[in-house]
Amino acid sequence: MIRYVMTLAGALLLLLSSCSNGKNAESPATDAASMFSPLEGKVKLMNLDPGHFHAALVQKTMYESVDPQVFVYAPGGPEVESYLKLIDAYNSREEDPTSWKEEVYTGEDFLEKLLAEKPGNVMVVSGNNAKKTEYILKAVQNGIHVLADKPMVISPEKFPLLEEAFARAKEKGVLLYDIMTERHEITTVLQKEFSQLPEVFGELQTGSAKLPAITKESVHHFSKVVSGSPLIRPPWFFDTEQQGEGIVDVTTHLVDLVQWEAFPETTLKKEDIQIISSKRWTTALTTEMFRKVTGLDSYPPYLLKDVDGSILRVYSNGEINYTIKGVHAKVSVIWNFEAPEGTGDTHFSTMRGSNCELTIRQGEAEGYKPTLYIIPTFIESQDQFRSALAAGLQKLTEKYPGIALNEVDELTWRVEIPDSYKVGHEAHFAQVTEKYLDYLSQGTLPGWEIPNMIVKYYTTTEGMKQAFDMK
Repeated sequence: MIRYVMTLAGALLLLLSSCSNGKNAESPATDAASMFSPLEGKVKLMNLDPGHFHAALVQKTMYESVDPQVFVYAPGGPEVESYLKLIDAYNSREEDPTSWKEEVYTGEDFLEKLLAEKPGNVMVVSGNNAKKTEYILKAVQNGIHVLADKPMVISPEKFPLLEEAFARAKEKGVLLYDIMTERHEITTVLQKEFSQLPEVFGELQTGSAKLPAITKESVHHFSKVVSGSPLIRPPWFFDTEQQGEGIVDVTTHLVDLVQWEAFPETTLKKEDIQIISSKRWTTALTTEMFRKVTGLDSYPPYLLKDVDGSILRVYSNGEINYTIKGVHAKVSVIWNFEAPEGTGDTHFSTMRGSNCELTIRQGEAEGYKPTLYIIPTFIESQDQFRSALAAGLQKLTEKYPGIALNEVDELTWRVEIPDSYKVGHEAHFAQVTEKYLDYLSQGTLPGWEIPNMIVKYYTTTEGMKQAFDMK
């Protein structure tokens, strides 16, 4: 059920121990958990300007502690309509339908209206990123918990605002948290778990700029299918002043995974990060491509600055080479227009230990499904490594029953993972939300989470800054 409340203007506008493997690792953080006011009673969601489909994915499932009434505040137009269509689809599906009841306010003063009325206690924000950092800051200043889609900041100039938002959230006793879905992807989870087995992985290497100890690469596509239907993107998604460049967008996930896997439960600080080099480059879109993903026949005025002839050039690609606590890492993101038939977004990741490399590939040989390999790099005895690997696997099967190892050849093992663990990207949003709700009910989260979020966005924005300086 959807009920609209519109102003005249609106109507008119419509895991384990911390990196004990690495010589650069530190012991687990001893910081006390971050404390805030526990949320009693039902969580009541307020969805602010849900212009990105991730806003709807948070509601693809129901949660016992969340009231089905959701309050939506947004400018009128096709973006909020697309969000509502997805919610309707979830409510009306045959299998496990949801029962959300959306009360919608549309108007240019949508933020002011939300802050004045405050009908809920948690604000979800996933949309145009141009003012997202300011939205987050104002919400926490008004005592509202926030669950934010990445990125929470898209420019070095606004990074201090995000730091202020975390400071104000602490003062107000509210939880500010971002949606890191990739921590729940099973091959990534197991890559981290195997890296925490010293007898298998050895020590995390320091690496070098040419051969980083940790590499994470992500390939995404503008044209894709979401919840069974072709995705229509808002035109501002292609304006880096509103969406953000690739180097500060998808790389948020990659930087988060570097921290989470290599330095688990370790509190990081900005001084731990040193940017070595970074770069940015464009993806070219024709007017036909733009029409297919937006439904528009021409570029809006704000995109003309990026149009060369009839080709739209979007700075959606980026790479950052950096060190984190002395360990060399490289993260890169590439956006293509459309994936080849039968494929989709892909991920490549390597962690280099003194005994082996843990590598995730998702190419043709893997059927374009993420697959984790264990590749020995130095072993005095192959039989000894095989025995260590078997012992390590036995430990992990207690936590992840059903996983197995397949010896592809004498120097490569493939981790076999039951399909029950492969829930898919869309399901990860519910997993993140469940964790967030658990933190809310307890009034606490691990002490390293907030400092490490700040370090993560420092890394992406400093990487962007250096990419501009190197032009």
